Amino acid sequence: MKLDVRGKNGFVITEAIRTYFEKRLGKLEKVFSQELEAFVVCKIIHEMTKVEITIPIKFITIRAEVEDKDLYAGIDRAVDKLEAQIRKNRHKMNRSLQERAGLKDAFRTEEFNLEELERELISPVKKKRIKLDILSLEEAITQMELLGHDFFIYYNEDKEVCVLYLRDDGKYGLIETE
Repeated sequence: MKLDVRGKNGFVITEAIRTYFEKRLGKLEKVFSQELEAFVVCKIIHEMTKVEITIPIKFITIRAEVEDKDLYAGIDRAVDKLEAQIRKNRHKMNRSLQERAGLKDAFRTEEFNLEELERELISPVKKKRIKLDILSLEEAITQMELLGHDFFIYYNEDKEVCVLYLRDDGKYGLIETE
């Protein structure tokens, strides 16, 4: 696994922290046939440690973000979140995205041990550039759930920009453009 661990807001990454990340995230590699690349950011925010883990895989991105007073507990919770996302969405990702070139081969074909896996107002505050992919509605819902976001922007099959969002009632809303 390629691991990029960075500290922000005065957080210093030691070799022990890096080794712990490698050990905990190594469990996730058993599910995938390709080598994974993980981006980890650790921050100190109001006496809390925030751990953000992002793992891009072909056409999807898995992400977890956790705040905890204890760094190692935060790492464990973040990895547990990633494992839960994979467990919950593995078959959905295989079914809805397997027609995409290369994604079907991202997962190992042999079964893996699930028990082992279970262990300011106007100006923007933050700017982000994203690349839009052509996805079906089901694929967009899956991607939004994997990212843990309450909205997702993508191109539909007709190459129109769409915004998928989570409503207060727990259902999905869709904004389509012309």
